[in-house]
Amino acid sequence: MANHKSALKRIRSNEAKRLTNKYQHKTTRNAIKKLRELTDKKEAETMFPSVVSMLDRLAKKNVIHANKAANLKSGLAKHVAAL
Repeated sequence: MANHKSALKRIRSNEAKRLTNKYQHKTTRNAIKKLRELTDKKEAETMFPSVVSMLDRLAKKNVIHANKAANLKSGLAKHVAAL
């Protein structure tokens, strides 16, 4: 177990950040799933920017890799354009 005060604080802050990252990642995955299931183009076009914003935020915080975010955004853009 950690002995230093700073190490104990780091453990607490890491756990808090882990839970926040987990929540945001899961929320983004659900939003992507919901966007892929949409069949109405107008509705998909309004939802697309918010999903892209979520992906960019995750990539910026290194929750997901930047290339993965780019690949997901590209695939979603193709899906919305094809509707």
